[in-house]
Amino acid sequence: MSSSDTPSFQYPLSWRILDRAESVAGLWPGRWSSLTGYLFLVPALLLVFVLVIGLVYIFDYSLHELDLSTYRLKDAFSLVNYQAALKSVTYRIVVLRSLGASAIVTLITMVLAFPYAYVMVRTRSSFTRKFLLISLFLPFFIGQVVRAYGWLIILGKEGLLNTFITSLGLPPVKLIYNYPAVILGLVQYMLPFAVLLLAPAVTSISEDIELASEGLGANWVQTFRHVVLPLARPGLIGAGVVVFTLTLTDFAMPEILGGGTTDFIANSIYDGFFQISNPGLGAALSMILVTLGSVIVTVVFFLAGTGTLVSTEGTP
Repeated sequence: MSSSDTPSFQYPLSWRILDRAESVAGLWPGRWSSLTGYLFLVPALLLVFVLVIGLVYIFDYSLHELDLSTYRLKDAFSLVNYQAALKSVTYRIVVLRSLGASAIVTLITMVLAFPYAYVMVRTRSSFTRKFLLISLFLPFFIGQVVRAYGWLIILGKEGLLNTFITSLGLPPVKLIYNYPAVILGLVQYMLPFAVLLLAPAVTSISEDIELASEGLGANWVQTFRHVVLPLARPGLIGAGVVVFTLTLTDFAMPEILGGGTTDFIANSIYDGFFQISNPGLGAALSMILVTLGSVIVTVVFFLAGTGTLVSTEGTP
């Protein structure tokens, strides 16, 4: 066979694409190599910049009172919207309800999520780990609204639970359009987020540390309380902050499972913009929500640390 009949070797397409990308990257001046890593921050910074612009516009709207004769915002600046929001008993109740629900959901979610993450990381069974992972990621393929309506099917007046209850000869129970139903739906929605944030924290804890604790005479409960929980503290802080803020700003669960009787701040903001057509008041409520969330997160980070946002290597 002649050399001309020998098929020529070609690199895979993915290799050739990487070679082209590397050649393009070579055009970047060498003296700017220290700035290369910061280039990856550009998309995120652009997104934050767009969000900041939107926040500035919302703040501007909040300083203009609604003219009831034209239903347009007045040109003059004023604090009327903030005064109306802060003086209203209804809005104060909504704020307290939102904060209370956020605290309750965060507490329940952490209690449920940590054992889930611990078993998922520590289990020796490949089947159990895969089952827990699939169960964890499956809800992400189902939207929040779909999950809320799923709870309506289960908890509704003619839902699965009430059908079972009435089959026993008992009267139906009101399981939806109340505060506990909203809490239940939010816990189910927030659980995957908490587990995903706690799993790396548990993974970073060496099993040898737990074995050493037990070797020194500590039982499992003592090891869990004095060794595992303190070492998992960064993950607990990070997961708690995420769950709290997502719950505080949630709209769908209170709207669907609350049935208009247990509105959160986000629902009041929606009503301000689209129900009573007062964008100034809706914007003021938005700024109050942003301020509340920012202050709470800042206080948590100041008192408990920044959680998983920074490396804990070398800390006592």
